[in-house]
Amino acid sequence: MFERFQSFLQTLKSRPGSDFAPDDSRIAVAALCFQVMEADGNISAAEKERLRVLLRDHYQLDESRLEALIAAGQEAGQSAVDYYRFTNDLKRQLDEAQRIELLGILWDIVYADGTRSEMEDHVIWRIADLLGVSGRDRVISRQQAAARASGVEIGDIDAD
Repeated sequence: MFERFQSFLQTLKSRPGSDFAPDDSRIAVAALCFQVMEADGNISAAEKERLRVLLRDHYQLDESRLEALIAAGQEAGQSAVDYYRFTNDLKRQLDEAQRIELLGILWDIVYADGTRSEMEDHVIWRIADLLGVSGRDRVISRQQAAARASGVEIGDIDAD
């Protein structure tokens, strides 16, 4: 019996993502990214690559830590029944500007494959609402991400 328990503990230690504490905000961010990527029923190679670049650059991760974070985020996202688990922690840990920046990351992933679906819009709307980000800031984040995706300078966007 004791050997089985030890074996179980060893498997927990060796699981991908075990470098990160369960309440690490980076896991919550990665999980929300996966929720957005999966919203339209298709995770494209472009979305996966954009996720890798965003997480690596934003958190200054080397390749092994990046892989661990992606695995932990994907696992957390798949086991979640809703967004509240992640947004509740992030709302407490991030200030308003950081929460808006997170929306920008999510929109960047949406635009990575060149298309934006109604389901992706809905997921980000729900996440923004749970994070306490205003509709105005959500729309501005979306417009900025669309401009980045198309290579348009932000100052070139009409206010219409």
